[in-house]
Order: sequence, then structure tokens, then C-alpha cells
Amino acid sequence: MNPTDPLLKILACPIDKGPLSLVPDGSALYNPRLHRRYPIVDGVPQLLPSSGEQLDEGEHRRLMSS
Repeated sequence: MNPTDPLLKILACPIDKGPLSLVPDGSALYNPRLHRRYPIVDGVPQLLPSSGEQLDEGEHRRLMSS
């Protein structure tokens, strides 16, 4: 997945239904409101609540500054 992929405009977090951002390396989608990262496996976003990973404040700041 790349930053210009039109799919990014319609994908939403499965928990709060808000927009997601692509992380800089393109390996995951990120919800900055909940500090949750969802992996992209073989080009397919894994958007089940159980697939999300809770990030700590340091990792959140790192992603937001990229």
C-alpha cells in the first residue's frame, strides 16, 4: 500500500471508526487517537480489533514526527 492509494480514504479504525494513516514504511495503518497500529500483510490491511497493537507514548511520538 502506498500513500496515494485511494483505499486509504475509505478505510477506518474498527474501534472508533475514524480515519487511519499509513505509517512511513507502508507496513501498517495507524490510529493516532487510540495509539493503535494495524499491520498490512501481503498488501491487505488487518483491520480486526484483535489485530491492532497498542503503542506506548514514545512510539506514538516517533510515528507522528515521521
